[in-house]
Amino acid sequence: MSILPQIVFLLIFAVAGYFLFKRISYLKRNIFLGKAESRNDRPNDRWKTMLLVALGQKKMFKRIIPAFLHLLIYVAFIVINLEVLEFVIDGITGSHRIFAPFLGGFYGVAMNIFEFLAIAVLVSCFAFLIRRNIMRVDRLTKSELKGWPAMDANLILIIEIVLMFAILTMNATDQILATRGVEGYTLLNGLFFSDLIQPLFINISDSALVFIERFAWWFHIVGILAFAIYVTYSKHLHIFLAFPNTWYSNLKPKGEISNMPEVTNEVNMMLGIHVEGNQEPPAEISRFGAKDINDLSWVNVMNAYSCTECGRCTAECPANITGKKLSPRKIMMDVRDRAEEVGRSIDAGGPGLEDGKSLLGDYTTKEEINACTSCNACVEACPVNIDPLSIILQMRRYVAMEESGTPAQWNAMFQNMETSFSPWKFAPTDRFNWAEKIKDEEVK
Repeated sequence: MSILPQIVFLLIFAVAGYFLFKRISYLKRNIFLGKAESRNDRPNDRWKTMLLVALGQKKMFKRIIPAFLHLLIYVAFIVINLEVLEFVIDGITGSHRIFAPFLGGFYGVAMNIFEFLAIAVLVSCFAFLIRRNIMRVDRLTKSELKGWPAMDANLILIIEIVLMFAILTMNATDQILATRGVEGYTLLNGLFFSDLIQPLFINISDSALVFIERFAWWFHIVGILAFAIYVTYSKHLHIFLAFPNTWYSNLKPKGEISNMPEVTNEVNMMLGIHVEGNQEPPAEISRFGAKDINDLSWVNVMNAYSCTECGRCTAECPANITGKKLSPRKIMMDVRDRAEEVGRSIDAGGPGLEDGKSLLGDYTTKEEINACTSCNACVEACPVNIDPLSIILQMRRYVAMEESGTPAQWNAMFQNMETSFSPWKFAPTDRFNWAEKIKDEEVK
């Protein structure tokens, strides 16, 4: 018996592993272009959040139809990968359906479950293609999704469809060969779905069937490995990053805006407020707020790579709904695109962050960040707990504190709040004059 197929399989596996390792290292480096930030507090809450949001898909079910379709694909992804384990062992050992003798009758049951999930994936993927390309759901047709993002979304759905057809084709031809008594093929107890397509192959010769079955097997396993690499270039990276991303979620109340510790310490010192554990003067601040990705935290950059581009944040954004340019999804895509640009430059021996470009200005405009109402609707809507508001506020802080570029109307409001304790320019002593007028009207 030739061991060439096993050698080829191991070579393909090794090559895929090499490229996957390189891409993971690249992504890790890009994410840590962001500043250090510790988020290991409240571990019990973090485990709970990860299990409910990433594993349990809790926030997906705010939109029941896409959530159900997504759940079918998600469950299939987990369960069918158990069959991939058998593929890997068969590829290494040169066996065929190595688990069948050990599982007996349950093996046929398991295969029927896999096939049911394969059909569920087919139905879901076709439904998603229809939603994107025929129904053209509004949040899936925004301007930031033109070009590659739209192609990526469709391509991944088509790949999943083809891979599921490969499973059904493999099983159908495998069972025809087993029925004919061809050596090396195991007859199983009725595979419902693949049995339905057996008539397509019933009149084909044994040698042709063996070729089709082997081609489908190789196509599926090579497709799985190629898919794993492709995912790292795709918005579907959230398949893996959703878990760490939800673990490192911001657990503070939604309305609490984080202050800069350096500024807070300095203000406390000016006011004579002693802060325990702060014996040394604050270090010199290199930059207020964020202009580029290295001013953001690594959690912010990981958020960007975790973005599913589903658009739920943008669909809930009141600024976007009223026609403003702000799209929280675009903010996350901008951060990711800038990180990719810097990463490619570093790998090519280029200037990296010193290329004369920046996140604010070359990717995201002041008009976009100034449209934000800080309402947290985008944060609440995100199915994987991404926080676009944190990035927006850090860029606005840069504009205000480094460039003094805050709109004049805002400056007037801030000055009124500082001097008159309200957004309006009237003395605090006159604050309740309106109540006196109402009282006078009632007396009359």
